[in-house]
Amino acid sequence: MSSINENSKILVLGTGLIGSAFQRLFTGKNYKEVIAVNSHNVDLCDTNETINFFKKVKPDYVINAAGKVGGIIANRDHPADFIVENLSIQMNVIKAAHQVGIERLIFFASSCMYPKEASQPMKEDALLTGKPEETSMPYAISKIAGMQLCLAFNQQFGINKYIPVIPNSVYGPNDNFDPNSGHVLSSLIRRFHDAKENKIKELVLWGTGSPRREFIHSDDLARACFILLSEDYLEVDFPINVGVSEDISIKDLAKIIAEIVGYEGKILWDKTKPDGAPRKLLESSRISSLGWTPLVTLKKGIHETYNWYKEKILKKDIE
Repeated sequence: MSSINENSKILVLGTGLIGSAFQRLFTGKNYKEVIAVNSHNVDLCDTNETINFFKKVKPDYVINAAGKVGGIIANRDHPADFIVENLSIQMNVIKAAHQVGIERLIFFASSCMYPKEASQPMKEDALLTGKPEETSMPYAISKIAGMQLCLAFNQQFGINKYIPVIPNSVYGPNDNFDPNSGHVLSSLIRRFHDAKENKIKELVLWGTGSPRREFIHSDDLARACFILLSEDYLEVDFPINVGVSEDISIKDLAKIIAEIVGYEGKILWDKTKPDGAPRKLLESSRISSLGWTPLVTLKKGIHETYNWYKEKILKKDIE
């Protein structure tokens, strides 16, 4: 297998949170052929359109950052959309990649695939040993299927081309800041900013605030995946966790975000709303053993993400 280099043709599927991080990474490394597309360019839910697109582009490496993602509210309200869209994209992309003979593909699975009561930190061999948390079940099942699809191709064809990566909660520029469909960190940035601007004295948040979550900046995730594209490390029968090995309670996260945003009102918790899984901390020794370490601290990352939100989202809304 040839090694990824500045002349490799790289296809980035998805231009949002994770896809844009890979664009920054490859631009910084002066890679010459990086093609980034989203749903406006190609409908990855359409099998023929996906296969024809891959045959036209003929990529060497693929970053599959396309799919439907969201927080507890979005998963609760649109479970069919989550499972149908993600299953369709995963199946079409991997089939098309196999047909054109790619060198390597990164597939993003999810920490919500782990059993709700998994021992912490969660090791890869805990997958499929119990039931995932109910609020994200359709999304979790779709990601489990995508992971198994990668491993099945590797096993059947004796290759190590399809790499399922399990990141924990990813955040950063180009995140979704919609309180109804975004993940917790970006949603809290938006809610605290709006509360500050509207001089709201009390802000009510979902749940108890006690669940603990692990957050990884999208740039750190991209750097970890670059190692996986470059190394001949792969055990073909396991996905690989990518986390920062530290977690924080949602209550403490809210306090940090409120401080960074400058919200000085009172934070209240609606305990009638679901918490989700009590804890999701990944055991990430395998990626660490390959020389990767996260560079972006949580407070620094939140500062940068909030500044991006103000510069890109709010400025655009004003204009």
